[in-house]
Amino acid sequence: QVHLVESGGGLVQAGGSLTLSCAASGFTFNHYAIQWHRQAPGKERELVAGISSNGNGNKLYADSVKGRFTISRDNTKNTAFLQMSSLKPEDTAVYYCQALMGRSAYWGQGTQVTVSA
Repeated sequence: QVHLVESGGGLVQAGGSLTLSCAASGFTFNHYAIQWHRQAPGKERELVAGISSNGNGNKLYADSVKGRFTISRDNTKNTAFLQMSSLKPEDTAVYYCQALMGRSAYWGQGTQVTVSA
């Protein structure tokens, strides 16, 4: 019933750009905040960016991506986005979309982003 499906990952050279999408279904999308997380090989999953449910509140970014990544959402399309530019090899990870409201949280399956030197 509940689905979060990430897409847009792939292989890109350092300095390049990718935009990830998170398509949601099976729940009231505009009631949920959206967060993007990533997990690199051998490392803990970390929060990358967050956006409030209506898209007009505060946006949060990890220091490592601030100025390079932009989180957004289109509630009319039940879709969230993560625009990534000036990519670095250290951005290589599986990126996950999370929908969050109180104690309710849903996760997507993730999409691989690989940045080559």
